[in-house]
Amino acid sequence: MSAPPPSPVAAKDLQGFKYLNDVLPLLRRLRPCGTASDRAGNRKFFADHYAALLLLYFFNPVLTSRNALLQASQLAKVQAFGGGRPVSAGSFSEAQHLFDPALLQELVTELAGRVPDAKIPADWDCLKTLTAVDGSLLPALPRMVWALWLDDDHKAAKMHVHFEVLRGIPVQATVTTGNDSEKQQLRQALQAGRLYVIDRGYAEYRLFQEMLDRGSQFIGRIRDNAVWEVVEERPVSAAAGAAGVRSDRIVWLGCDKSKEVLRQVVRVLEVATGKVDGQGRPERLLLATSCLEMAAELVALAYKFRWEEELFFRWFKCVLGKRHLVSESRDGVTVQVYVALIANLLLTLWAGKKPTKRTFEMFCLFFLGWATEEELQKHLERLKDQAGDSS
Repeated sequence: MSAPPPSPVAAKDLQGFKYLNDVLPLLRRLRPCGTASDRAGNRKFFADHYAALLLLYFFNPVLTSRNALLQASQLAKVQAFGGGRPVSAGSFSEAQHLFDPALLQELVTELAGRVPDAKIPADWDCLKTLTAVDGSLLPALPRMVWALWLDDDHKAAKMHVHFEVLRGIPVQATVTTGNDSEKQQLRQALQAGRLYVIDRGYAEYRLFQEMLDRGSQFIGRIRDNAVWEVVEERPVSAAAGAAGVRSDRIVWLGCDKSKEVLRQVVRVLEVATGKVDGQGRPERLLLATSCLEMAAELVALAYKFRWEEELFFRWFKCVLGKRHLVSESRDGVTVQVYVALIANLLLTLWAGKKPTKRTFEMFCLFFLGWATEEELQKHLERLKDQAGDSS
């Protein structure tokens, strides 16, 4: 038997717009995008309408597909929220080719700036700008021919995310084909004043130097067969030893030719993870860092914090990112990723802390009308009380 057709989307299924209203002024900045070709002034569906619909899509489980979203656009309540009109399939498909997704990165940056600094121990102040960088694949449909990955039968896009660890928020992202270079994407997105933490897939001495030249620092895992010339052997403190640090050296990293690329000494720490490798031997990591004066135990902790981004990817895909792709072009997928990041930042601002699956579900229940505003507020107050107790 075939599955029954989905139930029509009704106005009673959609509420909670007041929580999204704060972001609408930001979205309105997108209005001029894609209008240059509309000399006759006939366009009625603008970039801010497109982004507003996608934002609504992420927070309401009733909207499970592009067709459901288009149906919702026929409702007066949705039109009042986004300022738009009923949207046809043709207009929606055209939008993904007209609107520049890079403008949404500016909104991500602005919302990220509204998230307050995390409450951290005083000796963690050197980790304040700790930013994990990694890429994660987004499965694509075979007909998405631009999404090159393994072969024609295995398509994927890749999102490259810069994740500020202590505040628990994404601050920057790009979307590429699945086989695109993660190192090259990082090069193009480097910022000043950050402490980047990266895995050994990014281990390239020239990239290390580019981070320094940009005015940032780095902590990165290097390969087990890395070579160096020891300049200074440092003692390992009791606190560092307890954190797994087994050695701490100032070195010239690489061979003599490498000094032409990485033009200053760095620090290499050997850190035991407490696990065993595939051969049953104790697992040890080699961490290279430009932070010559940072306490060794904090270097080890900073690299351990890199896994916070892996948890974010799991959250993003399993909660926000498991929805259907409503667009199939590269720009369309990029817009959907950016709007999902905006949704994540809104949850953080509403909750006052890094959101959990339960908080996301509570907002979805509220948007569905199953939870009252009072019940939602009680949930948020409990989160604030828990954050206060843990500080």
